[in-house]
Amino acid sequence: MKKLMMAILISALCLSVACYPKQEEKTNKMTTVSFDINEEFIDDTKNGSFEIIEPLWRSVDICSDEQKYESDLSKFTLEQRYVFAISSYIAEVNNGGHDQFYFNSTGIVTEDALKGFKAIGLNENYSILKKSIERLGGMPLKDRYKRQKQLEKSEANFDDLNTAFYNTNPEIELMKYIKANKDKFYFKGDVTIPE
Repeated sequence: MKKLMMAILISALCLSVACYPKQEEKTNKMTTVSFDINEEFIDDTKNGSFEIIEPLWRSVDICSDEQKYESDLSKFTLEQRYVFAISSYIAEVNNGGHDQFYFNSTGIVTEDALKGFKAIGLNENYSILKKSIERLGGMPLKDRYKRQKQLEKSEANFDDLNTAFYNTNPEIELMKYIKANKDKFYFKGDVTIPE
């Protein structure tokens, strides 16, 4: 149930914040969200990986293009980037499988998620994602529409990989990784988002 709620929340945030940059242009109404992700916040058992990387959820645009994605990530650590990518992958696959992950704008995080799984030592998840990339015909393209054509052309079937993924629980290892590298996840500042 917690996985489903996380997937729904992440999808809603993606749609409301990251996927509609044009809304900012239309309304010009912005709001500021302040964060203080510190050791106490990370040690608080009610906060999971999502809460710890929420500044990224609120400020990294995965829907525009690779340049914007990279620019938005530039103010965060590599460790934050990896957990953000893995969490994005988890949310999409839990919600609609690998097909949905590659079809949606979230597929832009594939390379970071793969590197993140390897860095964290989530070998089973690394293997699942790597096999899905192979079935896709290679590393997915960063451009969403080109990636959708790549997905269609591959005619990949991910059912067994979806099932294998659903039998894993990467959140536990993500939290161990975060707690072992707390200083890499600290963030104090404001994030401005469209209302």
